[in-house]
Amino acid sequence: MKVELLKENMELIDKLKEMPVLHAFGKRDIGKLFSFSNVKRYAAGETIIEEGSYDNWIYFLVGGSVRIIKNGKEIDELRRTGDIFGEMCVIDGNPRSASIQAVGNVTCLATDVSFMDSLYNEDKVAFCSIFYQMIAEVLACRLRETSSELARHKEEIQKLKSIINSNQKGA
Repeated sequence: MKVELLKENMELIDKLKEMPVLHAFGKRDIGKLFSFSNVKRYAAGETIIEEGSYDNWIYFLVGGSVRIIKNGKEIDELRRTGDIFGEMCVIDGNPRSASIQAVGNVTCLATDVSFMDSLYNEDKVAFCSIFYQMIAEVLACRLRETSSELARHKEEIQKLKSIINSNQKGA
């Protein structure tokens, strides 16, 4: 049993190291990040983050998928290894803007980022710059996706308005 658990943990660590989002970190920084992290597993339907709550945790999706729920409605789903969630509360200190719920069995690397306050001088500057660059890249990608989606929806709305206007003229 111990051998199986060790093998599973080694496979998990290898999978974590291969996440593209963590490639900017050197071995020392990855070790630091892992030392302030826990592997957490969630069952289908389990809430990982509750909208409106406060904490200092950021999550890296290792396996499974999660749904993002805002005001009781699903707005998106994350399913790629390395997807990050929980970063907004950590960045701006505001309450959680959405709930996160496990779709099936989910494995995450959960990191308490308050540890960055305990880093000293050069370590803090170097680590924080890499960390926030990683977050900025994730947010830039999400903003691009949201902008594309917004443009599609505006186009659909314009088409529907045209249909309504033509139907009203014909009536």
